[in-house]
Amino acid sequence: MKLFGEILIGLVAIEHIYILWIEMFAWETAGKKTFKNSLAPELFKPTKTLAANQGLYNGFLAAGLIWTFFISDELWKMNISIFFLGCIVVAGIYGALTASRKIFFVQALPALTALVFLFVSKLI
Repeated sequence: MKLFGEILIGLVAIEHIYILWIEMFAWETAGKKTFKNSLAPELFKPTKTLAANQGLYNGFLAAGLIWTFFISDELWKMNISIFFLGCIVVAGIYGALTASRKIFFVQALPALTALVFLFVSKLI
């Protein structure tokens, strides 16, 4: 159970690295394909800097999750995992409420699933 929780954390981190890449480096190419239903094509160029800023934040979230793989103290590792996954869940819920419901399923739900597995692994 613990291993599966760590795999989920790794997948959430990889997802946020991918989001970083889209928002920071491929906003006008892959971003247009990914967000074609959310943003008019003519808005990608003027919003490039805003997207890059969002991408940077996603990178910080990924870095926090990756950091947990290098923490040997189990309690500290658990607390840091909860913090960063919790941040992603909150951001995903906020995005779902304010931008697109899809954000809940793409961002919040994977992080929430990882959190559940972390808590269940502590109970077992």
